[in-house]
Amino acid sequence: MTWEVVIGLEAHVQLQTQTKIFSPASTAFGAAPNRQAHMVDLALPGVLPVANRAAVVAAIRFGLAVGGQIAPVSVFARKHYFYPDLPKSYQISQYEIPVVQGGGVEIMLPDGSMRTIELTRAHLEEDAGKSVHEGLDGLPSGCSGIDLNRAGTPLLEIVSEPVMRSAAEAVAYARTLHGLVTWIGICDGNLQEGSFRVDANVSVRQQGQTTLETRSRSRTSTHFVFWSGPFKSRRPVRSRSLRTEARWFKRLASLIPTETRRGRCGPKKMPRITDTSRTQTSRHCRSARNGLIRCDSRCPPCLRR
Repeated sequence: MTWEVVIGLEAHVQLQTQTKIFSPASTAFGAAPNRQAHMVDLALPGVLPVANRAAVVAAIRFGLAVGGQIAPVSVFARKHYFYPDLPKSYQISQYEIPVVQGGGVEIMLPDGSMRTIELTRAHLEEDAGKSVHEGLDGLPSGCSGIDLNRAGTPLLEIVSEPVMRSAAEAVAYARTLHGLVTWIGICDGNLQEGSFRVDANVSVRQQGQTTLETRSRSRTSTHFVFWSGPFKSRRPVRSRSLRTEARWFKRLASLIPTETRRGRCGPKKMPRITDTSRTQTSRHCRSARNGLIRCDSRCPPCLRR
């Protein structure tokens, strides 16, 4: 019996804006804990989030670069799940109508051949805060602190189709996508600061099968060497009774389960009903296109479309 691995990647790209996606707080990295947490980020009663124009323009610029379809009106939704560093207990994201639909990224494989990885969508959302387990003054041993400086930082989540069949293809795609978002100027690409993070959805199936099997999701890797562990692709073969779950890197080539999801849908979504839930993206297309024109014409061939 011959098996093949099926891989789809979700890249979380922090956009280079001076302020957060729904608040005027700074996005600068390295400030003291909770010094850049605005009342909107803290979800205080009565606050009204307002979308950051620069984040919308950056998302459209990416959509134009990959040949995607730009939605004339983009709608935000609430993605409900609980994390200690998510003050609202939901994330403002996009679900039914993302800002970018479709498109593709052309990659170069180690043997020199080229192929295009199709994209499902790219949508705007806010980042969560950060749990700090060490290094905070006055933090008792065995306790964790919450730093909300990152909460509300604009993210562009780029979702690929599950069309990759090897670790080499996944790494080539991640590297090319990283080069693209830094080249067009929407992300600084700093892996150490978490500006570019990748979630991997991995499943296996018999070769020739067209349906997808239960997937396992590895959460938030910031290093391209995360594919050096074949553990993820071997694990589902050993059992036929699998659950859709998220797994976290304990160390290189080792993953531990952290979250079991009911069914295939994951966190529940519901539309936002405020006046700021809709963004007129069509009027920002000219600014995004002008930003692409200013990009250096010496762009590497693997980043051109």
